[in-house]
Amino acid sequence: MTSNPLTHFDAAGQAHMVDVGGKSESARIARAAGSIFMEAATLELIRAGSAKKGDVLGIARIAAIQAAKRTGELIPLCHPIALTRVAAEFTVDGENHAVHCLVTAECHGRTGVEMEALTAVSVGLLTVYDMCKAVDRGMRIADVRLLEKKGGKSGHWQAGA
Repeated sequence: MTSNPLTHFDAAGQAHMVDVGGKSESARIARAAGSIFMEAATLELIRAGSAKKGDVLGIARIAAIQAAKRTGELIPLCHPIALTRVAAEFTVDGENHAVHCLVTAECHGRTGVEMEALTAVSVGLLTVYDMCKAVDRGMRIADVRLLEKKGGKSGHWQAGA
């Protein structure tokens, strides 16, 4: 049987957690991003800090960091990772009526932190949605993606322009 390029399946096609025990530890970094689009009035509530539930972006930042730390509990075959740093940045884009999220996750370990960065972006943007849904149920989360990863055997990867 040929080897499966999908590493989370064994030779028999059964799902399994990848064995990283033989890998060398190295510095690992991943950056991910995404956006949430909304009505102009909703964005103004966020910008002014006057949303009914409080500081939307401050709470979304904490939610993103917490999500990165709990990725191993949320994604079935992810390894729990001892993160050394998670930074979640939210920027308000008045022209496009959007909030953009950028997360950087770092560790020193045997497996990458791409899933932690992507999970953090997703939960951060979902938190913005949750906090503002009373005034704008039509918000749209889009373009959640990996921008860059460094470290490990596969080295440096960066998304194309």
